[in-house]
Amino acid sequence: MNPLELAEAEPGPGPAFTVTWDGTEINALPGQTVAAALWTAGVTSWRTTRGEGRPRGIFCGIGVCFDCLVTVNDRPNQRACLVPVRPGDTIRTQEGTGHEH
Repeated sequence: MNPLELAEAEPGPGPAFTVTWDGTEINALPGQTVAAALWTAGVTSWRTTRGEGRPRGIFCGIGVCFDCLVTVNDRPNQRACLVPVRPGDTIRTQEGTGHEH
């Protein structure tokens, strides 16, 4: 069962589109958040912690915990559970703080 079936969710109006995830195109639906698009594509981790580089993905799903930080269109520290995905977005794994050293 996929996440849409589990939540009995219906995508927003309009056709599916593609976004780029770490250099690979994935499909997304209107109305999805970045986290939902990544989950649907089978991606469960998209950030590493600052100190030890441990993988993180979605935890609370409501924007409180900041575990789901991701870089979207070169903007680090975007909460994947809150940011709507848009056609042509470039989404990247965020390492540490997301800022180049």
